Amino acid sequence: MSTTDFGFEKVPEEDKVRRVAQVFDSVATRYDLMNDLMSFGLHRLWKRFAVDVSGVHEGERVLDLAGGTGDVAALLVGRVGGAGSVVVADINRSMLGVGRERLDGRGLVGNVTYAQANAERLPFAEGSFDCVTMAFGLRNVTHKEAALAETLRVLRPGGRLLVLEFSHVTVSALRPLYDLYSLHGLPLMGRLVAGDADSYRYLAESIRMHPDQETLKGMMEAAGFVHCDYLNHTGGIVAVHRGWKP
Repeated sequence: MSTTDFGFEKVPEEDKVRRVAQVFDSVATRYDLMNDLMSFGLHRLWKRFAVDVSGVHEGERVLDLAGGTGDVAALLVGRVGGAGSVVVADINRSMLGVGRERLDGRGLVGNVTYAQANAERLPFAEGSFDCVTMAFGLRNVTHKEAALAETLRVLRPGGRLLVLEFSHVTVSALRPLYDLYSLHGLPLMGRLVAGDADSYRYLAESIRMHPDQETLKGMMEAAGFVHCDYLNHTGGIVAVHRGWKP
């Protein structure tokens, strides 16, 4: 039986899918509040930075994969305009529902559609999109190589993938404080605010198990992307990886 990481645990692959689903079912309604509290609001800056360097412009068709509660999609909608479109896709129905409710409530309709989709098996034709974005979702995917291959498949030639994800801190003085806060502070905050320490313990541990900047860049290149690069933000706490389809 094949195993994979679920935080610091080793679990059967099919068990990870189920347990990740449970995590996001649990946190969906408080996800944005907890993101604001845990990152001191920085997650909004990180997402805006990612969209700013995405190169998305009017008339493009964009897939926001692991689109969650719609923060990134809301930024993308303004860039693609009425001539473009954004597809918000997420494997988790609870997260997708919260995202749709939020975007509908802001009047962001018409050029936004929604799809419940597994990043490893996307239900879209080859060459469907000009850009694929994925913010804070790749580390939860069981087979990351399969997800990268799928994003390459659904991009048109010359299209690009943009991955915003927690990464490895590059400022040595920041590491002990970041470790203390993320591994101990986040579960405590999850228990006090969301009544769920275990989900936030997993989310903190999953950051440690995610490939570092150079490793993820190499994985993108191995999947077939070219001109791959990454941009660190906040001392490497997060990084934006970019790659283009030849």
